[in-house]
Amino acid sequence: MDEWIESILAAGEGYHIEFKESLDKSFVEEVCAFANSNGGKVFLGVSDKGIIKGVQTDNSFRSRVQDSLRQLQPQLDVKIEVYDNFIVADVPEGSEKPYACSRGFFLRNGANSQKLNRNEIIAFFQKEGRIRFEELRNDKADFETDFDERAFRNFLKLAGITSSIDRMDLLRNLDCITDDGKLNNAGVLFFAKDIDFLLNHAIVVCVLYKGIEKVNILDKKDFKENIVENIDNAILFVKRHTNVEYRIEKIRREEIPDIPDIALREAIINAVCHRDYFDRGSNVLVEVFDDRVEISNPGGLPSGLKPSEFGTRSVARNPLIASLLHRIDYIEKVGTGINRIKQAVEESDKASVEFSYDGSFSVVFRKRDASSEKTVEKTVEKTVEKTVENSAEKIIEAIKEKPSITTKELTRITGLSRRGVEWNIAKLKEEGRLKRIGPDRGGHWEVTDQSES
Repeated sequence: MDEWIESILAAGEGYHIEFKESLDKSFVEEVCAFANSNGGKVFLGVSDKGIIKGVQTDNSFRSRVQDSLRQLQPQLDVKIEVYDNFIVADVPEGSEKPYACSRGFFLRNGANSQKLNRNEIIAFFQKEGRIRFEELRNDKADFETDFDERAFRNFLKLAGITSSIDRMDLLRNLDCITDDGKLNNAGVLFFAKDIDFLLNHAIVVCVLYKGIEKVNILDKKDFKENIVENIDNAILFVKRHTNVEYRIEKIRREEIPDIPDIALREAIINAVCHRDYFDRGSNVLVEVFDDRVEISNPGGLPSGLKPSEFGTRSVARNPLIASLLHRIDYIEKVGTGINRIKQAVEESDKASVEFSYDGSFSVVFRKRDASSEKTVEKTVEKTVEKTVENSAEKIIEAIKEKPSITTKELTRITGLSRRGVEWNIAKLKEEGRLKRIGPDRGGHWEVTDQSES
């Protein structure tokens, strides 16, 4: 078997690769999706796990494959390559988009194909064009000096891909380098040592404010590492600057953060994955206030996604980035992130969530009843202070009337416990308002009233 096929099977499905165990009606849908996107290969006779199951490769079966391809409108020249027991359909990027099959219009979305209507596809390509930021060659990047081997090996480990395969072959299969071996923008985002020099608008900025206004900054971090580390660091920044409640049931301790971990993680990943990287004027921004956390990114809803469809379907602005994050399980399934955020917040009694997508996209987590909790806390503090003050005054008045009064009598008069009386007396002595004359037995108290001087 050719080495390039082995490397593709090892790397798994992605934005340009699809595995199908058998020839069914979805085969032409995948071809249609690749034609409407940037091309790709469909492997017939290979399972989702990259295991060769095999299909027939005789003339009769090849005719069935060609018959399926004839459904595509307009017609497209798809190259069919036959191997021992599997077939590869090499689908070029179509030059007469949009393409349709008998079941409609399809577009590649990360590692999946999504059905769209024709108007949505036309609108998508009118707005976004055929050029995707992530696939553009980065002329500033020098592979020898900028490539981060550590980040690459960490990615392979997270994706479960063996590192024994040739590095350049893997990078080509991941669609992170150009045909001449230069890093594209996706390659820079995932595998460059410092993205600030190469893509300075792609960093993640995290800010902690004092209070609820953007006035006093307590902490600020600009994360400039690869996209995976930036996500991890942004999550840690928020967790470090928000509260965690500890609930103990029997012998088990449960940590309950202000913002559910799943919701926070999904929101930050969504911001980094789906931002408009053509917008060089702003960064992904994570802001922490006393009463809320705001996560925002350039770019509102992508073309092809109506406001009424928000949260019910997905159109990836950066399908290659989404595909790479899906490989390492940072994205569970394309299109489920918003619902996972909503569900996690609903199950928590600590926060609420708001979404905004007018020009830019933002997620706001508000700490539930944060203001009322502070009010209650201050009220309790004032009540305690008042109670302590009243108790002290009762003790002073009782001693004035009877300097030889006992602790037992003071507990009856004030309603405090013995320890409460002793604590108040010690405090009054410390303040200089009360002193003991003579021994404990046979002595008496003397009120000095220094607090009034």
